[in-house]
Amino acid sequence: MTQPFPFAAIVGQEAMKQAMVLTAVDPGIGGVLVFGDRGTGKSTAVRALAALLPPITAVEGCPVNSARPDDCPDWAHVTSRKLVSRPTPVIDLPLGVTEDRVVGALDIERALTRGEKAFEPGLLARANRGYLYIDEVNLLEDHIVDLLLDVAQSGENVVEREGLSIRHAARFVLVGSGNPEEGELRPQLLDRFGLSVEVASPRDIDTRVEVIKRRDAYENDREAFLKKWLKGDAALRKAILAARVALPGLKTPNTVLHDCAALCIALGSDGLRGELTLLRTARALAAFEGAAVVGRAHLRAVAAMALSHRLRRDPLDEAGSGARVARVLAEVLP
Repeated sequence: MTQPFPFAAIVGQEAMKQAMVLTAVDPGIGGVLVFGDRGTGKSTAVRALAALLPPITAVEGCPVNSARPDDCPDWAHVTSRKLVSRPTPVIDLPLGVTEDRVVGALDIERALTRGEKAFEPGLLARANRGYLYIDEVNLLEDHIVDLLLDVAQSGENVVEREGLSIRHAARFVLVGSGNPEEGELRPQLLDRFGLSVEVASPRDIDTRVEVIKRRDAYENDREAFLKKWLKGDAALRKAILAARVALPGLKTPNTVLHDCAALCIALGSDGLRGELTLLRTARALAAFEGAAVVGRAHLRAVAAMALSHRLRRDPLDEAGSGARVARVLAEVLP
């Protein structure tokens, strides 16, 4: 298996990298949507994230990466109670994928050769406790979008077909990327992403030259390049693990809760998901930075990525959603 490009070696795109790191600190944030031009490192960052993430502990032989033997589904017939370390799963969901491939289906081979009804797990089973990555997410077929919405809401995959009645845990961080020029994302799925960031091609020559140099070094002498950036990825991984430990003990003053509500009211975001996501993201950032208390600075730093995709469209306002968030931030949280 080819070792992916190191996460620490990615040039620029700080908002995208920060969003992905924060979802690694707290997967409950709810995923990342990355929209931008082709060739801006969206897919590279997701592949790099797989190598960066700390491993998980799972039951040996469990197809859904269960953390405890008692959590293994009955249909899997897992007999081992041994816990093993596995890389955090990062599973690709390709365009044109069938529903059976996503949710799982009857194992035809066992049905024909042994006459047994057995379940063959799908991509959602493999993605449990990990990441599900969808490139060109805005081009995903509607029936797959509906399926993902149901599973993302319940955290459970339910398959009722061909005489099978199967359930298993399916909790994953959804990461989507796409080009907005090729189509918009359905609002229902858009709202399921905790964070959204926009990426663009760098405009200065020095940055573009550095991108070319690093990619060229990776292609020509991969072993030496990976060795050079090994410490950078290891330091990031250590910081993520430390932030996970610190997160439960973080203090959140009532003033921060007030700021979350005031900002979302001023922006006119629908529902309360915006406040909840903003707070979780600010807490993850505070933990990652080693702070003991969540402050207004943390809210300001993550407000655009947590709220920009939740705004209602204003036909009289030509500014983009990110600019609107920045403008309201200056007014509400000076």
